[in-house]
Amino acid sequence: MAWALLFVAGLLEVGWSIGMKFTEGFTRLWPSVFTVAGIAASMLLLAQASRTLPIGTAYGVWVGIGAAGAATVGMAVLGEPATAARIFFIALLLVAVVGLKATSGH
Repeated sequence: MAWALLFVAGLLEVGWSIGMKFTEGFTRLWPSVFTVAGIAASMLLLAQASRTLPIGTAYGVWVGIGAAGAATVGMAVLGEPATAARIFFIALLLVAVVGLKATSGH
C-alpha cells in the first residue's frame, strides 16, 4: 500500500509542479488554489508512505517521479526542448527510481 501511496504522491507532484507554471507567480486564483491543494495532498501521501518505507527511499522515489514526470510533460505538452541529452537524463532518473525501489527491502 505504501508504494501505491508514494506513486500517487509522485503523480501529484508532477501536477503541482506543472500547475505552478499556470499560477503566474501565484497571482491567478484558481491555478494557485489547485497547485497548493496538489502540494498538500502530495506531501500528505508522501508522509503516509514514509511511515512504512525508509525516508531516503520514499523521498528519492517521490522526487524522481516528480522530476521525470514534469520534464516529460514539459516536453510533450508545453513545447520545451526534447533533446537527446534531456531524454537520456530522464531515463537515468527513472533507472535510479527503480533502483531505489528494488533495494529498499520492502
